[in-house]
Amino acid sequence: MKMDSWEPSVLKNLSTNHTVIVFDKRGLGNTTVGTKSFSIQQAANDTAGLLEALKIQKADILGYSQGSFIAQQLAVTHPEKVNRLILVAAACGGKTSDSLKSSSSKDVERRFSEILNSSTNNVSITRQDVIMLMNASMGSAWLKSHPSLLQGIPERQNVNLSEFTSSIPVNTYKKYSAAGVAWMSPNWSGVCDKLTKVSSPTLIITGTADNSIAPANSLIIAAKIPDAWLVHIKNATHLVMDEYPDKFNKVLQTFLSITTGQNSTARIPIPCTGID
Repeated sequence: MKMDSWEPSVLKNLSTNHTVIVFDKRGLGNTTVGTKSFSIQQAANDTAGLLEALKIQKADILGYSQGSFIAQQLAVTHPEKVNRLILVAAACGGKTSDSLKSSSSKDVERRFSEILNSSTNNVSITRQDVIMLMNASMGSAWLKSHPSLLQGIPERQNVNLSEFTSSIPVNTYKKYSAAGVAWMSPNWSGVCDKLTKVSSPTLIITGTADNSIAPANSLIIAAKIPDAWLVHIKNATHLVMDEYPDKFNKVLQTFLSITTGQNSTARIPIPCTGID
């Protein structure tokens, strides 16, 4: 997901009374790949570096999906940079998040990795593979309400993933996928236990029908961060902002208006690939 993929009404709504800064992560859009690794930790450091370059001492941070991983990491490693924290479709990673995955979601994750490896090597995939990927990232409910997306998938048996990620190089897509998988892996400790030290006012939003990141992850985060707000939007999938922009914007503005006591200088939505 690049910065121009954000739901327009969310940015428009925020910009009526706040300064909004959106940016692409390394390797996306006009941002160069650089020489450092693709990881959640590095992306958090990149974000802190951007704030330094813009001479912004402290900002409100909004992160969606993989962007929420980055936002949490930023709050843990660079707490002085974070004023208010907004996490959408979030998970705090490690064993805690991995334990919430169903066997079917683990199968999808494995198949997704196989498909990305095939595409990186210019091996075609099937139409059904593409539909499976869309189901995993968007949810079956979203696809049913947007039949044109399925109609746009070629009927032929062999399909190249680059046809659907033309704005993002497949290799970059693969690297960010790996970063997300590493964050959710039981082999990594995650930041769950470190969230108790987060002192920034925090809002957590998730859809009750999110089949990409289990909604139970939001309960874990809310229990860790002192006085965190938690909002579940009924029937919303992983694309909660796109499906219910009015509800999302109302919750966002309510949180920002009630917690306005702190001095903020910017809103920084952090885009992500939507791969978790």
